[in-house]
Amino acid sequence: MENSQAIRVLCVDDHPLVRKGIASLISTEADMVLAGEASTGHEAMELFRRFEPDVTLMDLRLPDLDGVTLTRMIRQEFPEARILALTSYDGDQDIYAAIEAGVRGYLLKEVVHTEVLRAIRAVHAGKRVLPPDVLERLSEHFPQIALTPREVEVLAFVAQGFANKDIASRLGTASGTIKMHVQNILGKLGASDRTHAVTIAIQRGILHV
Repeated sequence: MENSQAIRVLCVDDHPLVRKGIASLISTEADMVLAGEASTGHEAMELFRRFEPDVTLMDLRLPDLDGVTLTRMIRQEFPEARILALTSYDGDQDIYAAIEAGVRGYLLKEVVHTEVLRAIRAVHAGKRVLPPDVLERLSEHFPQIALTPREVEVLAFVAQGFANKDIASRLGTASGTIKMHVQNILGKLGASDRTHAVTIAIQRGILHV
C-alpha cells in the first residue's frame, strides 16, 4: 500500500517510552504512518488541527487535560474524529466517561502489540473496539446508580481523612447534610463503611489517587 493511502496515526501520551514504542510499532506496518506525537492535551489539539489524523491513540491521563475532556474538545471541532483510548485506567466509570465522550475503542495498556494494530485498523474502518475485559467492566456500571458531582466531592474529602464537620466547613454546609451525602454514597456504592466506599470508588475510577 502506498504511503498516501496509509492510516495516519496521532499518538497522545505523556510517557516518552510509550510514544517511542507506538512509533516503533507503527513503523513496521506498511499500511500505517505516524502523523505525530503529543505529550500534552493542548499539544494534541494543535497537532490534530494541523494533521487531522485518521486515528488518534489517546491516553486518559495527561498533565494538562484529561483524555475524556480532550476527546470532547476534538469531537466538538471534528465530529468524525476516530479516537482510540489506550490507557491504564480500567475503572468502569473511566470507560463509561470515555465512551460517552466519543471514543471508538478502549484498550488497556497491557494488551499485546498485535491487538493495538488490530484496533487501529478496526477503528479506521468505522468499527468499535471494546475487548471482553473492558465490556465486563462496563457492564458493571449500568446497574449501579452514579454518584452526583457533590457526592464525588464529598467522597474525595472522605478519602483524605476529613470528618463530616470538617467537610461541612470546607463546603459551607451543615454537618447533617454531609452525613446524608455519606449515607447516600454508601448506599449507591454498596459499601459497608467510609473506607470501603473509598476503596470501591478508586477501583471503579470515580476517584483517582
